This record gives sequence, C-alpha cells and structure tokens, in this order.
Amino acid sequence: MHILVCGGAGYVGAHAALALSRAGHAVTVLDNLATGHRAAVRWGPLVQADLLQPDTLDAAFQRPVDAVMHFCARSLVGESVRAPYAYYENNVVGTLHLLQAMARRGVDRLVFSSTAAIFGNPLSALIDEDHRQAPINPYGASKLMVERILADAAQAYGLRSVCLRYFNAAGAAPDENIGESHQPETHLIPNVLRAALGTGPALKLFGDDYDTVDGTCVRDYVHVLDLADAHLRALELMQRQPGAHAFNLGNGQGFSVLQVLQAARAVTGRDIGYQQAGRRAGDPAVLVAASDKARNVLGWQPRHPGLEEIIDSAWRWHQAPAY
Repeated sequence: MHILVCGGAGYVGAHAALALSRAGHAVTVLDNLATGHRAAVRWGPLVQADLLQPDTLDAAFQRPVDAVMHFCARSLVGESVRAPYAYYENNVVGTLHLLQAMARRGVDRLVFSSTAAIFGNPLSALIDEDHRQAPINPYGASKLMVERILADAAQAYGLRSVCLRYFNAAGAAPDENIGESHQPETHLIPNVLRAALGTGPALKLFGDDYDTVDGTCVRDYVHVLDLADAHLRALELMQRQPGAHAFNLGNGQGFSVLQVLQAARAVTGRDIGYQQAGRRAGDPAVLVAASDKARNVLGWQPRHPGLEEIIDSAWRWHQAPAY
C-alpha cells in the first residue's frame, strides 16, 4: 500500500515510516518541519505542508493514498496548560483539515496517534480502554476531541480509524540512525542521557511528593519500535473491520523517575546527577497501561519490554545523533 505519514519527520512518525518500508509499503511523509527533522525522512519523499494551511495538503495526495497515519501534534503538557488555544487549533483544527483533504480524495482509513493523557488521573492501577476519560490538561483534551471526531466520522462517512493511545514512547533505532530529538526536550529518558553526555542542561526531576513508591511520577515506557509495529497491525485491522477502534499501548508495568535514572546509570556506567524541582502542571502521579485489548485484537506484543533495553537503544543513538 501507499501510506501518507503526517508528521513523519518526527520521533514516532519516523520510526513508523521505517516499519512501513520494512514491511514493503510505499511511504510519503507530510511535515511542516516545525519540530521534525528533514534528516529523519529517509523512506519516502517529503511533502512540506502544514495542516493549518489546508491549501497545501493536496500536494500529498497527488499519488493515490491507501491510508494515512497521523502524528502531527503539539504534545507538551505544560505548554498546553499555558497556551491552550494553540493546542486546540493545531491538534483539533489541523486534524479536521486533514480529514477534509482525505475525504476530497476518497481516502477512508486513518491511524491516529493518541495518548494516555486522555484519561487524566487514573482510578485503577492499570488503565484499560474502558477507564473514565477525564483529561487534566489541554493536550489530553485536544486528543480526546479528535477521538470523538473519528467516532462520529465512522457513523457519518464510513471512515475507518484506529486510535493508538501511547503511554510513554521511548528508545530509538540506532542502526537506522533515527531517535528522539525535541527542542525543547521535555521527555525524561533523552534528558537523562543528554545530561550523562554533557550535551544537555543539568537534569531536573519534577516533583518528589507524589503518592508513589519514592515520591516521583510513575510511567509506563514502551519502545518506539513496538509502537511502530502496532501501527502496522492497525492497518491490517482496518482491512478487516469498519468503524472506529481504540487501543492502549504500554508494557503494563510502571517505573518511577528515580528508577529510570538508576537504570540509565547502569546502562551508561555514569553517575548522573540531578536537581530536584517542583511539580509540573498537568502531570498525573501514575500512568500505566493495560494493553490486553491490543494483544487480543491486534495480536500486538511488545518485543522490547525491558527498561534497560529501551534505554540502551536510546543511549546508542544519543552518542552519535544524526540530528
């Protein structure tokens, strides 16, 4: 198939493009390069366009498209609290422009990059798809709005969609020279590794008074290549089944910030120091996935579940990053 990967110059999008290419699919990347990297676009042509400029989108559909993967989004929780209008415009209005462009071209299949942030503060140790959806920040709320739009579009237009709710994407594909690089970088593992290398600022840990094992936030880290594999399986599901579907993607186990730091010290062999800071606005204490539905329906199983394995892949990329 020919897959349009929107946001394919970004972190998860580039790894999805790699997985698509390895599976024999043709790839076109649509990206405005505001946060993505031209050097990460290596498995198909780049169409430089912007979802907020709908007249630029038709260029990506000049060749017939079988399905779209949608990774374009603003995704910084704290920034979303400070600038909610920008998040609703980019994540919701931009997605509507993409869906309208798809409709004009008769493209009826979409895999959407969603997030665990749609759930807000968890009511149970593991979060499954039936958990209450009550986001506590505009980022999560904007993603939940798109999920609702896709459910409505399935009823109104027959759009087939799969929403994949990531917990914490991590790791890299160092052998292919793609990895995680954001400006500013807000994710824990790359910031830990940059501190270890001396290529980033002093490491800050946000919050030490949460109701967790050591007072720091607990998150479920899932390898980015495992996420990419789930996207391939979502394409297969849409071949078989109509409607709007949603799956939580995680390893089913949580690690605190301090546990991640300890694992990074073991992988790098370096004594990584840190500064303790206050909580960030919009951060829940614990987010851990129950991914039974993805395993049962998609046949998805994380192949790289170990925390040290995930960190090691990122460490190898960060030592000689391509961008």
